[in-house]
Amino acid sequence: MTPSRRRKRPTSSSKPPVSVAITGGIGAGKSEALKAFARHGAAVVSSDEIVHHLIRSDPEVKTAMVERLGEEILGPDGEIDRSRVASRVFGDRKALAWLEGLLHPKVSQEYLTWRDQLGRLENPPEVSVTEVPLLYEVGGEKRFDKVVVITAPEKLREARARVPLAGRSDRLLPDKEKVKRADYSYVNTGTLEELDAWVAGVMGELRASRAPARP
Repeated sequence: MTPSRRRKRPTSSSKPPVSVAITGGIGAGKSEALKAFARHGAAVVSSDEIVHHLIRSDPEVKTAMVERLGEEILGPDGEIDRSRVASRVFGDRKALAWLEGLLHPKVSQEYLTWRDQLGRLENPPEVSVTEVPLLYEVGGEKRFDKVVVITAPEKLREARARVPLAGRSDRLLPDKEKVKRADYSYVNTGTLEELDAWVAGVMGELRASRAPARP
């Protein structure tokens, strides 16, 4: 997860990016919000990208998953098929908890490494953003400067996700509690343009918070 720009130790005037986490329920629109932050100049990475990277490149992860979940999670190419993993774990709470316990520490470390690399760039980005579905559930909010919560009514989220949410969302912290804890929240029932405009406003505030105070 290495940034594409040339790395160099920051100058004394450089500041690390404001670190932001996006969280929310399944189908709320976290991924679209992440894309909007990218359009407005933030450096972004999703937990989903990191998980995909891990199951493809970390032999310890692959071995542990096959031993625990069975060879039926492998596709024809011998690699882990994430759709098969989902089918295997979402009906088995113990298996899902085990998988989350395996992946979350590694995902967090990958993200922190990526963020550290951004901070060492000659011209670090002003804002770095990642999407973390279980942010509050695993106590991950402590690693971020700001938290954004995206919410939407359950029926709309279910339509977007195209899968039943029963059994997938009941273990999550209620949206109401997430909104109470977050720095920013958005009810995502409108258009992508409306979401984009809201994100633009948040980016403006984040950039302003990073600017040096006037004498």
